[in-house]
Amino acid sequence: MSDNLPRIGFVGLGFMGHGIAQNLLRAGYPLTVIAHRNRDPIDHLVSLGAVEVSSLSALAAASDVVHVCAPGSVQVEAIVTGLLDDLASGAVIVDCSTSDPVSTAKLADAAAARGVAFADAPLAGTPQQAEVGELGAIVGATDETFARLEPILSCWAQNIVHIGVVGDGHRMKLLNNFLAMGYGALFAEALTLAEKVGISAQTFDQVIRGGRMDSGFYRTFMGYAIEGNRESHKFTLTNAYKDMRYLASMADSVGVSNAMGNAIKNSYATAVANGGDGPEDYVPHLVDYIRKANGLSDNA
Repeated sequence: MSDNLPRIGFVGLGFMGHGIAQNLLRAGYPLTVIAHRNRDPIDHLVSLGAVEVSSLSALAAASDVVHVCAPGSVQVEAIVTGLLDDLASGAVIVDCSTSDPVSTAKLADAAAARGVAFADAPLAGTPQQAEVGELGAIVGATDETFARLEPILSCWAQNIVHIGVVGDGHRMKLLNNFLAMGYGALFAEALTLAEKVGISAQTFDQVIRGGRMDSGFYRTFMGYAIEGNRESHKFTLTNAYKDMRYLASMADSVGVSNAMGNAIKNSYATAVANGGDGPEDYVPHLVDYIRKANGLSDNA
């Protein structure tokens, strides 16, 4: 392990965070972690050489660069507030969450007032890609901060795009998720309508798979609809709903009519309001809630 490598702190070791942190350790970076609920990723990372601390202030004091991988802006704001008093001037906070760009800009200003740089680097990819260091990172940062971060990001991201200033990463991630969650809403409604008119999910899939409407997202979505694999696409319905709310806020902030976005948001709102608010209720399970709303039973 090189003494010249910056010390990394990591907050948020869930589906994506564990893989990212593991790849940072493999690259030789000193890593400090903090537990939230699930002990398993913490225990595994400590077994690989990470150091566990019990407070955000201790993590900040031990870190030159802190990765934050949280559910959304409410959590990110609380985490950053807990870090700022103890981060040294010149440290960097990297928000890998999908956050509200308005909140991101405010946090960046608060960090700058303490001499701390801020970058948003939301993720593209799956937990499986996180484990093997093949995620995408959409980075909003100054040129100077990006130059400092790029060697670190390259340990866990295969495709890194420096898209612009702080906040632009989150803006682009919301656009990306607008498309992805839109596909999910379309697939759920199309499968329900197909069943109502007598076309099975298996027949539907035979037509779509391999054609122009096929995609990686389609295949993970259909992993549940066809195969019953509840973990085929581990992105929660609550996160999908949250992201579509952030998208609506972003559209409102620039006066853009967002009729499609609001329709997609309402599909996920229906699911979350009717019981799809658990930590293991994922986007492909949307089909169950759309089916039930149309008088059909749960997906078998």
